[in-house]
Amino acid sequence: MLNPDLHGMVPDESDLALLLIDVINDLEFPGAEELLPSALPMAHNIAELKKRAKAAKIPVIYVNDNFGRWQSNFTTSVEHVLNDKNEKGEALRGKPLVEILAPDGDDYFVLKPKHSGFFSTNLDILLDYLGAKTLILTGMAGNICVLFTANDAYMRDFRLMVPADCMASNKVEENDHALKIMREVLKADTTPSPDLHLKRVLRDANEQEEPNVPRPESQI
Repeated sequence: MLNPDLHGMVPDESDLALLLIDVINDLEFPGAEELLPSALPMAHNIAELKKRAKAAKIPVIYVNDNFGRWQSNFTTSVEHVLNDKNEKGEALRGKPLVEILAPDGDDYFVLKPKHSGFFSTNLDILLDYLGAKTLILTGMAGNICVLFTANDAYMRDFRLMVPADCMASNKVEENDHALKIMREVLKADTTPSPDLHLKRVLRDANEQEEPNVPRPESQI
């Protein structure tokens, strides 16, 4: 039996959770200059969606790459993007995104070593404690980490929502293709965030029946 609140660390309970994937990112890698133009409007859209989610008492989870920094933590990653400089002594490319999407003290976070938010992380157990049945996935890159996370979530019987305006990839066509896969194969709802009625989504998630097939980890 699960501890009711994971020793006080998971006080929330919600059928719906909002995931922000790899938005804490310095963008100091080859090709990132292609991502930034679409990442900035994405960040503003996610920030507004996050504001609405928190008002509706929907928990927010940052699912972030550790970028190979095995001795770091989430706070260190945030401070790195906000305060460090690149080789030219300039602010890191990702600083504007983190300024827009800086986590709040009551947000949850999960550090991931690979593309999927589920692979070798504690995301499964966190979602179990929250009681989440529906996930709203946002972030970047849409055709890599968001897609991989969506795929793993689908295999775990989560209902998926991936607002089209809250996801970014290096190329628009790659982003559109990823959205098409998630919509047609993973049955994700890709309604843009301004058109998402969160109270209705939360009500639908609450009424969603438990899947008949156990999640893979419960079969081991």
